Formats: sequence, C-alpha cells, structure tokens
Amino acid sequence: MSDSPSSKPDENYRVLARKYRPVNFDELIGQDAMVRTLSNAIETGRLAHAFILTGVRGVGKTTTARIIAKALNCIGTDGKGGPTISPCGTCENCISIAESRHVDVMEMDAASRTGVDDIREIIDGVRYSSISARFKIYIIDEVHMLSRNAFNALLKTLEEPPEHVKFIFATTEIRKVPVTVLSRCQRFDLRRISIEQLTGHFGKIAKLENCQIEDKALAMISRASEGSVRDGLSLLDQAFAHGAGDVTEQQVRDMLGLADRTQVLDLYKAIMKGETAVALTQLRHQYDHGADPEVILSDMLELTHWLTRLKVVPDAGEDVVTSEAERSEGLEMATGLSMPVLTRAWQMLLKGLTEVKIAPSPMAAAEMVLVRMTYAAKLPTPGDMIKQLKASPQNGSGGAVAGGGSGQGSTRTQAPTSGNSGNAPTAFQVIHSQGQARILAQDVLPTEDNGFEPSPTSFEELVALFAHHNEASIVFQLNDNAHLKSFAEGRLDIRLKEQAPNNLTGRMIDLLKRWTGKSWIISLTMDKGDETLYEQDLENQRQLRARLMANPLIKAVLDQFPGAKISDIRKKVEDFALLDDGSAGYIAENFLIGEDEFGLE
Repeated sequence: MSDSPSSKPDENYRVLARKYRPVNFDELIGQDAMVRTLSNAIETGRLAHAFILTGVRGVGKTTTARIIAKALNCIGTDGKGGPTISPCGTCENCISIAESRHVDVMEMDAASRTGVDDIREIIDGVRYSSISARFKIYIIDEVHMLSRNAFNALLKTLEEPPEHVKFIFATTEIRKVPVTVLSRCQRFDLRRISIEQLTGHFGKIAKLENCQIEDKALAMISRASEGSVRDGLSLLDQAFAHGAGDVTEQQVRDMLGLADRTQVLDLYKAIMKGETAVALTQLRHQYDHGADPEVILSDMLELTHWLTRLKVVPDAGEDVVTSEAERSEGLEMATGLSMPVLTRAWQMLLKGLTEVKIAPSPMAAAEMVLVRMTYAAKLPTPGDMIKQLKASPQNGSGGAVAGGGSGQGSTRTQAPTSGNSGNAPTAFQVIHSQGQARILAQDVLPTEDNGFEPSPTSFEELVALFAHHNEASIVFQLNDNAHLKSFAEGRLDIRLKEQAPNNLTGRMIDLLKRWTGKSWIISLTMDKGDETLYEQDLENQRQLRARLMANPLIKAVLDQFPGAKISDIRKKVEDFALLDDGSAGYIAENFLIGEDEFGLE
C-alpha cells in the first residue's frame, strides 16, 4: 500500500521566508511612505539614478530592491508598458528578475566582494547599454562592507551614471556608508514592522499553510521577531514544525524559552513585597522549566516599562499582545506602585541584566539581582523618608528642613536665621541618585563683562579669570603649586613649588595684560606664604564634613540607614536656610540611601 500524500516529505518545500516573499509593492507590509514616494516618482518621471535602502534585518531591503527593478523594467502583458508602481509579474522581464536570472539586473553581495577590483567590474559594465531591459540595474547588498578604496572608485560613476543605469544599495549599517555616497543617493528608511501588522500577516500565512495556531502564540512570535518579517517567518516555520500543524501558546513559550507572563507578574509582585524566599523559589521554578535567566530579567524589565506607561497613560496597555486579564492586573499593580519605586526597579534590573550576561553562572547572577531588589523594596521612597525624619523627635531641627525643586514629598519651610551668617552664600542639598544620597554644593560664579575685564580683586578671582579663559595648566599650577604671600590689584607676590614651570609668571603677565588692559607685576618670594588653594580646599572640606556630620538631620538620616555614606559635598547658593546650630542651611530634597550590602549604586 502506498503512503498517503500527507506522510510523504515535500522534496520541493521552501521555507516560509522565501515562499511568501513579496513580489510587488501591494504585498510589502509596513512601508507605505516609501511606496508612496516611489509611486509619485514613477508617475512624474522623476526617477533617481541611485537608491539606498536601510533598515534592520529582515524588513525587506533586498526584496524591495528587486521590486523596484521590476517596476522600472516592466513592459506589461502587451510588451508596450512603461515604468509602473504595479509590475505585472507576467512579462519576461518581471519573471526573469523574480528568478534572479535577468542579464541586465545584477546583484552583488558586498559582504563577500569588498574590493576595488569588484567595483571596477561594475564601472566597466556601465559603459555598455542594457541588452533587453529598459534599465541596467546594479543591486549591491550590504553596501557598507565595501572597502574605502572601493567606495572611492564608485563615487564618480555614482554621481554621473549613464541614463540607462540605476544603482540600488541595501544596508543595515547606514552610518558606515560614507556621506559622499549618501549624498548621491535617494534614501529610504524601511521601518520595523509593528507587532499588530506582523500578527495579522502571520495569521494569514498560517491559514494559507492550513496550520492552526493560537492568537497568543502568534503575538509571542511577532514580539520575538523584533520588527523583522524574515525573523518572524523563520520562527513561524519552526513553530509549525514544533507543533506539527497545531501550535499552542505553551509550545511557543517552550520553543522560545519564555517564562509565562502570569509567572512573571507573580514574580514581580513577590519582589515588590520584599518576599525574598518566595521570589527565589519562583525564579528557580521558571528556570527548571526551561526559562532563560536573561529572558526572565528582560521580561521583568519590559514589565517595569509597561507598568510605568500604564501609570502615566492608562490606555497604553491596550494592545494585541496583552489580554484583558493582564491589563486589569497591570493597572492594579501600576496604581499600587509609586513612580520612585518603578524607576528604582528599572535601574536595578538594567544593571542586573548586564551582570547576568557577563556572569559565569547566569542563574546565580539573576538570584543576586532578585535579592537586591527584594531588600531594596523595603527601603522607603525619598518622600516617605523625608516625612519620617520630619515627624521624628530625633530630628532636633524643629522642622528646619527646606524642600527645593520638585522632589516627591518635599515641602518648603524657612528655618530661623541666626548665628553664623558669614556662610550665607553657601547651602547644601541632598539629592536623589540611583541608590545614593548626595549632598551638593555650588559656589557663586563670577559675572563676565565685555571688552577689557575688571581686574581681579583677590587671588581666587585671579584663578577664576584664568579658568574662565580655559587656561587649565595655569589654573592647575596656581591651585596646587602656588603659595600666596600678598595680593593687590595689579601686583602678586607668590612662592612657587619646584615643579612649577619657569615660564609661568611670564605667561600670566602677558595674558593679564591682554584681558584687563593693565600691566601686572608678579614677583617670586622665598617666604612661606599661605597654604595652596588645593590645601585650603581640603581643610574646608574636612571642616564642612565635620559640621555636616554633627547636624541632627544628617545624623538622623545616617542612623536610619546603617552603612550609608555621604558621597559628595558641594556648595550651593540658592534656597539656603540656617539650621539651629548656626551652620549653613540644608535643603533636604529626595533622600535615597544606598547600603553596600544591597549593592546599590
């Protein structure tokens, strides 16, 4: 008894990516702008002599190049037609171009033929007219792979080709193509295909192939293809083989190594609740069932982005990929999570994903990421911490915390001014960075005048003048190697260290004369003089840190989070207020303390 037709292997089987390759512009999906431009150009006779098509892999660059070749050379069913946006597909030119055997349409792979000799063949060939087609067309794929000499050899011919020659280039790396080539071509950027378009396209192909596939499975394949039709068709081909013509969502998950969306949501909930043991157990369960740790973290990163969008734009969850139940659950989660928590989770997952990629054991790295996130989930948000500190009797500052900017939970109250007002031009600000609290400081910057600049009235203003004119080497020497003995307008007495260059004073005199219009006297002395500006700055920083550490508010912050550090102190001029201890005022705005044991940065 002979085998049934369905049991025999198809010796002429073609993969879906080749079988369903578009043969005209009507079948090309997602590139409406390019089709409209070409249509207008053909109708008006404004055809460029060179086209360059760019886009990610699998969006149809080479396919589009062949369709353009057919559109330019189609002669119609009666053999009398001209260039058309809708090639007939039945004339000799259309058929031979589709089968890649037309003598006047030559395709070259620049990835394997990169040299100038290969380009010389093209240059020699363009001198001869086409044999049977209207235009002689050269299609060069991956054109960015050509060598520099090859590009240079092509330039003149590309700028002034014969009327019967057209060039069509395709590339995935448009930035690697010299601008001299780009300026001679009409450029088309082929877009990534949207998930909705891919899902509809793949659904039609599944019906043509008499295969049953669930809608969610199609959506997964569309998402995994990342806008590439060819990648999606390859995955669809694999799914048909995997499911033997009846493909389910779970089969596609297993094929792609994806975690169940519901399991990802459950894992995310456990992390946000700070349940370390539960989160690790769920991660291990997904891993044991074939999920890749890198994919799990990528899914959680995508989920964080989705929840953030839902929080800002609730309608953002309405797409073909998510079900109604997922949208409802996502809206509930987004409502319950604050924006600082979501942004913190995004940063930690982003950093953790990099660690998973480079770690010897991806699973171990993923577990460490989850441990950090669950412990960080127990930390208060910046706004909550400010409220706790203000309400705590340990504060001792009597509510003398001024909140600047738009930090969450911050309020603006002016502290009573008293005591040391000599530091009035200075203030401090605690700002939020990922996993850190920074106390910022900024000095008042000198104003600038046009024409001759005012003569500096202090040594510090003198150094600032050189800094303003980008004289970095002089600024360095004056900061680190100059001991001031005396300063008066137009005169400077300093002691220089041995490492200072011999021509330093001469350069300073010349530049000061040019900038201020006055002659300066700079004399060297052997007297000890003051400490260098660098040494003074170190001492000021030490005193500033000591005064800062004695402040009740800062002490309360550090007591709340053992192991936290003050990473930076800079002067700030605006919005200052004096605290009860008479020191310069502190603006507490957006606290987030990073603890070393959590690995926060």
